[in-house]
Amino acid sequence: MKEQAGTVALVTGATRGIGHTTAKLLGERGITAIIGARDEERGRAAAEPLGLPHVRLDVTDAASVRAAAKWIEQEYGRLDILVNNAGIMVPDGPPSQSSVEDARHVYETNVFGVIEVTNALLPLLRRSPAGRIVNVSSERGSIAGSLDQNHPLWSMLNLAYCSSKAALNMITVSYAKELWDTPIKVNAVDPGWVKTDINHNTGIKTVEQGAAPILAMALLDADGPTATFVQDEGPLPW
Repeated sequence: MKEQAGTVALVTGATRGIGHTTAKLLGERGITAIIGARDEERGRAAAEPLGLPHVRLDVTDAASVRAAAKWIEQEYGRLDILVNNAGIMVPDGPPSQSSVEDARHVYETNVFGVIEVTNALLPLLRRSPAGRIVNVSSERGSIAGSLDQNHPLWSMLNLAYCSSKAALNMITVSYAKELWDTPIKVNAVDPGWVKTDINHNTGIKTVEQGAAPILAMALLDADGPTATFVQDEGPLPW
């Protein structure tokens, strides 16, 4: 175990895009930000230029998740920040044309992967004096927003992705309720429509702008909120 480790964070899906930038910005604040990567070589390539550690972690592989948790425990003894960033999307289309296979594929990463990782790392987060869990969600998971005919979300019908983010929001609330009387805070964040590979770089925000609200929730003070769904502009409706 490393002696007198400072704040330790883990960011899943951090080899590129918002996750990579989040890890970079945490590292610039003196935090040991571990880059979680499905592929060992990609993890190393993403981490070494930033002077950050990396760990192989495939959120859809329970054995990989357990091994990553064990490694973090051996190296650092605890975890202070968990950013559940890993997420995927399948092409848009009306729900009647969606496939169960696509939905399962999306849910394995966006929903079940978050549960797997959170449960594996929670014992280490409980050792932190101020644990923080940040779930990277999306405004597309807002049921209230999706039902507003005057909102841009009205036209978005991606069943698998949108419903997975709505499920993630409820997962966020569920963990926050369990941990209500502990120092651990659990929040969901919408980074916004960011230019990343997941949307073929069609977004309107930079990765730095997308990472900003994630960073804010990861670095909350003791009097900060828990069980919230936020974006840069403020709270979002569930």
